Amino acid sequence: MRKTQLVLLTFSAAVLAGFATVTPAAARDYPWCAQGGEYDYPGECSYSSYEQCQASVSGRLLYCDRNPRFAYGQGQPQQPRPPRRVRPVAPY
Repeated sequence: MRKTQLVLLTFSAAVLAGFATVTPAAARDYPWCAQGGEYDYPGECSYSSYEQCQASVSGRLLYCDRNPRFAYGQGQPQQPRPPRRVRPVAPY
């Protein structure tokens, strides 16, 4: 009986430790979305190529279109502009 309790306690601790170390998945905007039918706007945006999207929507009364977040640059962080070069001004 004690051996069973010890095994269950060890197993429970291992499971809890596994849950504690899980990190959430990173969100990513893909450039192509399956739209129409059962999907609201902008649709199911999980395709990295137009061909992948076409293969997925085939026979489902859906169509493929660009992801608006990706198309209008909202999905990618802005790159910082390089600092402007300033010429020194010579005193007159």
